[in-house]
Amino acid sequence: MSSRLNPYISLKDNARAAMEFYRSVFGGELALNTFGEFGDRDAPGADLIMHGMLETPQGFTLMAADTPPGMEHNPGTNFAVSLSGDDADELNGWWAKLSDGGAVQVPLEKQMWGDTFGMCLDRFGVGWMVNIAGTSS
Repeated sequence: MSSRLNPYISLKDNARAAMEFYRSVFGGELALNTFGEFGDRDAPGADLIMHGMLETPQGFTLMAADTPPGMEHNPGTNFAVSLSGDDADELNGWWAKLSDGGAVQVPLEKQMWGDTFGMCLDRFGVGWMVNIAGTSS
């Protein structure tokens, strides 16, 4: 997989409906995973979308998720730029540069779904998400 850059939208309890709408607009393949699939299936918000990805026939990729229970949702600042792929060296390098002088929100480390993931705000206040597929670190 090559690295890619795409928008990632944070929504409040309606990511499933939004992503299904975007699929109706653009077509394509939609994948949705809930918080319950990766944790307590009985916890509040378990049926909310932890990660949604639409890949369209035109080559667009749009990602979205519901804001987890207990986290603040701020419309107008509810997006991030997502960098993902399997080139760990390249993605780690971008992470280091993007987070330098900014604020790390989620450290770049192995996550429960098996990938290495982190979130930061760069020095300009732009949100970034970095996901390195299937790494062993």
